Amino acid sequence: MDVLKRKSLQSLVGLGALAALPRGWAQVRAVELGAAPVATSYDLTVAETPLNITGKPAMGITINGTMPGPVLRFREGDEVVVRVTNKLREITGIHWHGLLVPNDQDGVPGVTFPGIQPGETFTYRFKLRQSGTYWYHSHAALQEAAGYFAPLIIEPAKPDPFQYDREYVVVLSDWIDTPPPQVLANLKKVDGYYNYRRVTTPQFFAQLRSAPDAKTRDAIWADRMEWAKMRMDPTDYSDGGDEWTFLMHGKKPEENWTALFKPGERVRLRFINASPMNLFDVRIPGLPMTVVQADGQNVRPVEVDEFRIGNGETYDVIVQPKEAKAYSIFVPTIARIGYARGTLAPELGMSAPVPPLGPKPVRTMADMGMAGMDMSGTGAGASTDMAGMPGMDMGTTAAAPVTPGHAGMAMPPPALAEQGMAGMPGMAAAPADPHAGMPGMGQNPAVLVAPDPDGLRRLKYAQLRAATPNADDRAPEKELLVRLTGDMTRYFWSINGQKMSQAKPLEMGLGQRVRIKFVNETMMEHPMHLHGVFMELVNGNGRYAPRKHTIIVPPAQTVELDATYEDEGTWAFHCHLFYHAATGMMRLVKVA
Repeated sequence: MDVLKRKSLQSLVGLGALAALPRGWAQVRAVELGAAPVATSYDLTVAETPLNITGKPAMGITINGTMPGPVLRFREGDEVVVRVTNKLREITGIHWHGLLVPNDQDGVPGVTFPGIQPGETFTYRFKLRQSGTYWYHSHAALQEAAGYFAPLIIEPAKPDPFQYDREYVVVLSDWIDTPPPQVLANLKKVDGYYNYRRVTTPQFFAQLRSAPDAKTRDAIWADRMEWAKMRMDPTDYSDGGDEWTFLMHGKKPEENWTALFKPGERVRLRFINASPMNLFDVRIPGLPMTVVQADGQNVRPVEVDEFRIGNGETYDVIVQPKEAKAYSIFVPTIARIGYARGTLAPELGMSAPVPPLGPKPVRTMADMGMAGMDMSGTGAGASTDMAGMPGMDMGTTAAAPVTPGHAGMAMPPPALAEQGMAGMPGMAAAPADPHAGMPGMGQNPAVLVAPDPDGLRRLKYAQLRAATPNADDRAPEKELLVRLTGDMTRYFWSINGQKMSQAKPLEMGLGQRVRIKFVNETMMEHPMHLHGVFMELVNGNGRYAPRKHTIIVPPAQTVELDATYEDEGTWAFHCHLFYHAATGMMRLVKVA
């Protein structure tokens, strides 16, 4: 399909054309989580599998023949065994994203274990030290982007401090028929290969010619030169483009993945962003969502209309639809190049209007706050060569504004922080019952979030507050500076100006309290994931700082977190935008 046809179809869909389809046009019923047994052992087989996501045959990598793979359901405190058989023609391994496991069970080939050879079966064995919503995926070569991922749920040893009547896992992902090695080659071959919104050189000169006066012409030229210095483009919100299809639990928008409810029931939705390429904004028009967990960890419930979910993050929300009607689960990419979509409904075959995507966002120099700064971050001798990158070895494989407040916020005084940021804009004082006012949380007034100018209440990292105090509230003993750097025009990404093969591992002591300071010197969001430990986000909540395994670092912002390792070994640390890690935004952390 050519670009014009793709854009025409996208425009039609964005205007809600799907809502006009006849009743009963799709019958894809979501499976309730309760149907999956709680177990202590599983057998998984990883294999190349023919898939047809877009209407054309393609090859993917599946777990037990499906994409996403099967949900694994465990219980906190159990020792579990997972036997993984590799039927691929290359080494593989499963990483248990967000799980606290011994280093040799973390599943990164060449870093924490040798990997699972073709034809071999490897047995993972570890005791579960946490509960919540997580996922598992390959950490070898480019396998994850081919469909190799699945959800993982750990039931708590004690009941969660909120109630619900039924629950569903909602895995968000993206798909392109082009094999991942070719996608990466395309990204490295041509500047903005999949970005059809970039201003081309002929278009740029046409803008200059049509400028009404010399002052306007000079301003257009100066702006272009500033972006060139940063080796980025103001439309670089995503590395993907119109070729991608966005999926909800493996289903296209038109397949109408449907989760059923009875009016008045409290429904728990466990969202997982397993996308290799895209951050998403999640909204259910007409239905408020109460966030109760972030990255598997209980947080003070907060009611919102929308939340942003980065690659690798998970959010659990509770909704309570009271009417016998359908509600769209609308999940556009932050670049507004497309969306995943499903439905909450009392019966199959129903659908609700799909909102328009809205204008595609364009960054400005004011957004970046660093006009004229050299953003290359390349360092001497930088290149896109992936040799020497354990766990990512390529040689084995033939309209929405930027959501404010995710990070980079000014911290309140300690006394205010311990009060849950009461009195800060957009934050209400925490009630005596932290679960009050939410579906299944109690009868007192709800915790309130001030709406953005467009009327939507969006979740911000400043509003995340752990439900229980952190065990380690010591002051940091050491600080690590982690500069997020890169060159979009040459398509490689780095940390502190170096790709992984050029850099020595970062060092942390076992039990040492470490402050990690992220400084994003690029103009793209980077969801940063640190293996083997929870990061406590420094967001003004003191001992109640939210514990996360993946944290979005917005462009031109600084984010700080504290971490204390309880398990020694060498751990991976990387951006969870898949091709960013593959081209260098990855480090090893040595804990001893």
